[in-house]
Amino acid sequence: MNERFDWVRTVVDNSAPLFFLLGPCAMENEQHTLGLAEFLAKLSQDLKVKIIFKASFDKANRTAVGNYRSVGMDAGLKILARVRQEFGLPVVTDIHESWQAEPVSAVVDVLQIPAFLCRQTDLLLAAGKTGKVVFIKKGQFWRPEKMENAADKVASTGNNHIWLGERGTSFGYVDLIVDMRSFMIMKETANKPVLFDATHAVQKPGELGSSTGGDRRYVAALAAAAVTQRIAGVFMEVHEDPDKALCDGPNSMRLSQLSGLVKSLVELDAFVKAQPVIELS
Repeated sequence: MNERFDWVRTVVDNSAPLFFLLGPCAMENEQHTLGLAEFLAKLSQDLKVKIIFKASFDKANRTAVGNYRSVGMDAGLKILARVRQEFGLPVVTDIHESWQAEPVSAVVDVLQIPAFLCRQTDLLLAAGKTGKVVFIKKGQFWRPEKMENAADKVASTGNNHIWLGERGTSFGYVDLIVDMRSFMIMKETANKPVLFDATHAVQKPGELGSSTGGDRRYVAALAAAAVTQRIAGVFMEVHEDPDKALCDGPNSMRLSQLSGLVKSLVELDAFVKAQPVIELS
């Protein structure tokens, strides 16, 4: 691995300075994706914050069969390789099937396991065998303490580079609720870095009939609340014009508002982690 990306495997910790996973939901085309990567690379330099570029080459769990799914694996991996090489950002993307783990791991720094697939044993084992960091999002249907089992599946391959992610729990049919206890529970039971997916947490699955809705107004408040729990990182989907995004627009952050939010979260994180831990019994 290139030395400039070594931090992804070595210095990620719940007590380390906050880092971010940022990018579009799905790649819309090469030019658009590279433009977002350029913006985020500059943001990383300006704010002196670590950013991993995220983008999906395929959204295999869209609400309706005709919804946009991205550019496909071959084209998507070529784009992610360019992001990594030209802008110096490590990259993360999600895989949905076991056979994808090996070819995708040849390009990316982090393999992401979608929330709906957090219990898929063969997928977790395949991801673990690559030796890459495996980022497992907690299912909307799953208890945080049970994520230890998902981590153990990856660890059984000899790979202990594992991150866990909170993205809300299903509440009724269209809402997700973020239980702030979840961060502490996952840290204590699995002893792994924990991240918060701030934009998927405001989704409203299936609300728009053939697509998922959401409300980005709550992203900043939820992200700030999560950062007070001494977490490792924050995941957010971003777009220059979310209302025209081909995927997950209602819950994506506007680029024009991103810098201020990232800066405030970094400052909050530094303050929180400088305070003594208060343990109650």
